[in-house]
Amino acid sequence: MGSITRSFANNITTSGVLLPASLTNNSIANVTAYNASVATGGMKLISSQTASNSASISFTTGIDSTYKEYQFYFINIAPRTNSGSFLFNMSTDAGSNYNVTKTTTTFRAYHTESDSVTALSYDTARDLAQSTSFAYISSEVGLNSDDNLGGSLQLFNPSSTTYVKHYISNTQNVGSDYSLNNYSAGYGNTTSAINAIQFKMENGNIDGTILLYGIV
Repeated sequence: MGSITRSFANNITTSGVLLPASLTNNSIANVTAYNASVATGGMKLISSQTASNSASISFTTGIDSTYKEYQFYFINIAPRTNSGSFLFNMSTDAGSNYNVTKTTTTFRAYHTESDSVTALSYDTARDLAQSTSFAYISSEVGLNSDDNLGGSLQLFNPSSTTYVKHYISNTQNVGSDYSLNNYSAGYGNTTSAINAIQFKMENGNIDGTILLYGIV
């Protein structure tokens, strides 16, 4: 014990400040909180929204210059009235309009429950070229009672007024007894800050929960 005490004492300055060498992964136990100025890394939950037979889910606050990356997580997203794909669009005016010009790309892998069809393909029907339309981030989600979608979307540096706004999305859904894994990516071709995002189904209303995180 005496050697441990002496070692610790050697890492304290004459003014009582701990030197960096005294702090390691094993030197502090049972920490429950850090000073707000200490960067701890990881993800910070900003908000959560749940739709129940809703036309869309919109995030009009929480997307600003605080973080360089934002992530949306999709949980049990399901069409309420019609089968269809899951879509999103961006806004530069806090949600008054969702009409940012986008160029996108998407591909998908799919496999039937019967094992009769398997494929990996570029999805030309769901890409955009300098379009203000809502962008596809899934294939068609089925309307059976247990059909739904899960996945995520990353949005990079939306508050930049210098660069275009990149996104990457990965979703998994069930459609007509298919497992459909969709990879979509693209950019909002604007140097204006993106400050709102809207999600909706291609046709009809939507159920499900979306979580918004800031990446520290």
